[in-house]
Amino acid sequence: MDAQRLGLVSARLHYFQTVAQLGSIRGAAQVLNVAPSAISRTVQALEATLGLPLFERVRQRLKLTSAGEILVYHARASASELNQACAIINDLTGLRRGKIGVSTVESVTRGLLPRILAEFWKRLPNVAVEVRTVGSSEALRLVAEGETELGIAFDTRVPRGTQRLAGASLSLGALLWPAHPLAGRREVRLNDFAGERVFLSDATLALRSSIEGALLDSHIEFDPRAVTNSIDFMAKCVTAKLGVAFQTRVGVESELLRGELLFVPLRDPALRPRRLLLASRAKTFPTEPPALLSKLLSAAIGQLDGQ
Repeated sequence: MDAQRLGLVSARLHYFQTVAQLGSIRGAAQVLNVAPSAISRTVQALEATLGLPLFERVRQRLKLTSAGEILVYHARASASELNQACAIINDLTGLRRGKIGVSTVESVTRGLLPRILAEFWKRLPNVAVEVRTVGSSEALRLVAEGETELGIAFDTRVPRGTQRLAGASLSLGALLWPAHPLAGRREVRLNDFAGERVFLSDATLALRSSIEGALLDSHIEFDPRAVTNSIDFMAKCVTAKLGVAFQTRVGVESELLRGELLFVPLRDPALRPRRLLLASRAKTFPTEPPALLSKLLSAAIGQLDGQ
């Protein structure tokens, strides 16, 4: 059970939060299965009660005003506290039910997280996990705002109000197919791939800044075959021998294990190891489910250090 299903969060506040999240009354109406006019009236009534507008229209989207930002921040914090109370009550009944929110980067959802969840559900099979695959900054923002209990990100500062639970330093490498001419090397440099077809991450991935900085320092230019925010897409393209990509081992564990891809470490002086970290709003949790999941994830991330 959670606060929303128990009716502990008012419909008026729930409608407002959904509009704030989607930036659209019509979009909120579709998600909530409620007439747009009903949501519009509810928001207008809330604004009338507070005496201030909560939204302003910017380029066909609804953007929160200063009053709206304050209300949505405290509404999320309140919902988080109520959900935590529900979880504690569940523990008292011995049901071990509930829901945990995890916000994480795609590379973790491809390999590390499913393996950890398999172990987690052996012990707590009735606990649901809501996984949001987002960029690194967004993953930790969701934790800071109380929308998820745990966040996993690369190369990002832990925001105010959150705690670092675990971290690992990971080497960057080239992802190659087994028959690639450089596949037999123990290590490579970026200039070894000058003139090759390369898949690069776009600016939404923290990986992009690492690669771009090293390219500038080395005076190397790549003509990318594709630019993408998808680790899955890059892995599949390299497996299909369409080009090479640069990545850590995280996210391509299955392909490496099956021998479909090879990981060759990059040894450019300008390339710094990447930092993978796990964060939450608190160091400890009052209930078993988030405490167990954070413990399993912390141990798994710690084992990655130095790879």
